[in-house]
Amino acid sequence: MQWLRCLLLFLPLVGTARAEDIVDVLRRSQQLRLEQQSAADPDGPRAETVRRTFTALVAAAPGLPPVDLHVIRGPVLAETVHGHIVLANESLADLPEGERFFVLAHELGHVMQHHWLQMALVYQKWIPGEVSPELADAVADRLGRDASALAHRQEFEADAFALQLLQRTGQDPALAIRAFMRLGPTPDTATHPGTRKRVASLRAALAGSE
Repeated sequence: MQWLRCLLLFLPLVGTARAEDIVDVLRRSQQLRLEQQSAADPDGPRAETVRRTFTALVAAAPGLPPVDLHVIRGPVLAETVHGHIVLANESLADLPEGERFFVLAHELGHVMQHHWLQMALVYQKWIPGEVSPELADAVADRLGRDASALAHRQEFEADAFALQLLQRTGQDPALAIRAFMRLGPTPDTATHPGTRKRVASLRAALAGSE
């Protein structure tokens, strides 16, 4: 959900968007985010490894809405844009298979649980109708708090979905925690709860399933 941070920065610049509603602005921000990514070599072995894992996960997730995969290179590890496009860095191929499963399954969790639509509804609550810089500025703090709280909840939900998908595909669910340990600790941000909170949530889910 890195796009949320970008959108919060994007809102003060909507002076040219007076004919748009907030969902239009959301889509435009998402499209800009998508266009900024660099595609990986589609025929490279790392991209093929990522695609193979992704295909296996999609097959193991009945009821998943249509979803597209873009294998990329650059600073983004994994992200979902437009609610149905998963960006996955080719470097995921370097992770052990189970950890790669968890990262990609997390992104599928965002798709399965319609998180993009949920976030759009929060923005519509605070900015109904046509967007204006004055309105965006007036509600920015309250919108930011609501959006951040929802984004944190969605990250926990996507983690839980990924954990279940790991189990369904026969992977050791403890690999979810190993993935966080490998990627290193992060603090709370506007869009993501910190590593400590996410690992604690996963441990609680694992304990509850025993």
